[in-house]
Amino acid sequence: MDSEKTLDVYRDWLGIKETDRPLDYYQLLRLKRFEDDQDRVRRHYRKMHNHARKYATGEFSGASQELLNELARAMLCLADIRRKKEYDASLGRKVVSGPRKKELEDIFIERGLLSRQQLDIAQQYAAAVGLSLRDAVCQKEFVPQDAVMQAFAQAEGLPFLELSDVTIDESLLPKISAVTARTHSVVPVMIEHDHLLLASPNPLDLQLEEDLRLRLGMPVRTVLCTSGDVNRLINEYYSREKVDAEMAQRSDDVGEVKDAEGLAKTWDKIKKWAKK
Repeated sequence: MDSEKTLDVYRDWLGIKETDRPLDYYQLLRLKRFEDDQDRVRRHYRKMHNHARKYATGEFSGASQELLNELARAMLCLADIRRKKEYDASLGRKVVSGPRKKELEDIFIERGLLSRQQLDIAQQYAAAVGLSLRDAVCQKEFVPQDAVMQAFAQAEGLPFLELSDVTIDESLLPKISAVTARTHSVVPVMIEHDHLLLASPNPLDLQLEEDLRLRLGMPVRTVLCTSGDVNRLINEYYSREKVDAEMAQRSDDVGEVKDAEGLAKTWDKIKKWAKK
């Protein structure tokens, strides 16, 4: 349609005046270059996202979803302290200090999520039952889980994503086995600048991160989400039946390897006997 040909989603929907393409992540989120305020990054992302989502139905639904995913990629990069440093350096930033992490306790208080009394109660409960402060606050139900996870993500220097904000790239699902997905509560979401983004309620274990990097041939990064969000996707894409099938296949493979090893040893014995 003529309207589709003339539509510029950046200009017409987001009010971005720059005409050079492609836009960098700061331009896309309408941030000043090298913005380090993580709260501002998230606020701008949410504002841009909510505006683009208005066009999610109707003739521009496809363009809307593409833009929503693009906005998410920008936020997921700039809200990840390690990745942001790399990205800023690629844009020519000379001194890449980046934002500083804050303690979770301070974030709870600064955002008005907990009172001092509630924080004390949560800390005492965490110490008494052996929980992290994050999990203690969730169990006490002082704060909704998504707000707790957003605060936790900021404390960890990692991005937080509501998985309903993006379309999961289903072509990535086979990269993670059902056993890995269910054991570690991870789901692949998308590729961002040759990094595989894995959604999980917890930062990836360093050993798992390295194993996946070697196996997949690309770096992997954590995107934090709520446990409810990731469990919904795991149940949808990585059923228990798939786990059983993978375990059975692994058992068969181990059996084949053992059989092959046994034959090799027998053949070696025959060759040694023949030489004698």
